[in-house]
Amino acid sequence: MKILKKLKKDPVVIGFTMIILVVILLGCFAPLIAPNDPNEMSITLKYGAISFQYPFGNDYLGRCIFSRILYGIRPSVLMVISAMMLTVSIGTLVGLVAGYFKGKVDEILMRICDIMLSFPPDAMVLASVGIFGVGLRNILLTIVFLRWPWYARVFRTAVMKYTDKNFIQFAKASGTNDMRIIFRHILPSVLPDITVVASNNICTLILMISGFSFLGLGVQAPTAEWGVMLNEAKRVMLSHPEQLIAPATAIILVCVSFAFLGDALRDAMDSKHMNYNLQRKGFKVLRNTLRNVVRKKEGVA
Repeated sequence: MKILKKLKKDPVVIGFTMIILVVILLGCFAPLIAPNDPNEMSITLKYGAISFQYPFGNDYLGRCIFSRILYGIRPSVLMVISAMMLTVSIGTLVGLVAGYFKGKVDEILMRICDIMLSFPPDAMVLASVGIFGVGLRNILLTIVFLRWPWYARVFRTAVMKYTDKNFIQFAKASGTNDMRIIFRHILPSVLPDITVVASNNICTLILMISGFSFLGLGVQAPTAEWGVMLNEAKRVMLSHPEQLIAPATAIILVCVSFAFLGDALRDAMDSKHMNYNLQRKGFKVLRNTLRNVVRKKEGVA
């Protein structure tokens, strides 16, 4: 809660957070908000000027650029966020198990991660496209498959910092179940680290997906997607440079917003603040442990 209070005092963070929320809402409700069909073509509106009905003008096929930007949020942002959540969830679960139990469990899981991390991501994505065909789904699944080991190693390191803390030892001494310790005490402690890493890496994934779509390996035309729109606009970037402005601005704005949010979260969770929270958690767990011990003794008596 103190982290949220600290973030609320920063107007820049509030502004970029609002941008992210607005973009997500626009993507979710694009069919209700978009003024036109994103794939409706009209040769008479080719490179049409900005108007009330077409706020960003029209492209080389007369399609509404504003509507395509709204619909493009889904593959460019929403699906990327979903893939990132899946990747982080798998990596976090593996990292929690490896970092907490250590020993042979940790060794086996980390050797699996080492093997998977030995494959170059870009080359594997290209190989996946060659085997399974072009498409956003194939690329996202390949990225999830290749990236979760990296998150597992990162979160394993974070978990191992907490396993020797007093409040974890108190919980073990009181006979608390391992799964309860992992999800009740350790996971909330590493959750800030997870949030920071995920928010910073969303930018990279958005740029990667837009880049593959720009190259014709991701989302395919005529589906509205920001990378596809950049690919279509590059043909007329000298005669109609305004065609590049909308998709390029959308990509930059979203990536910058996530980057600033990640940096703000990292700054808000400084070491002094986190140590204070750990001390409070340690006292709380110690109190509960002593209370459980007293209850057990009273029950025996």
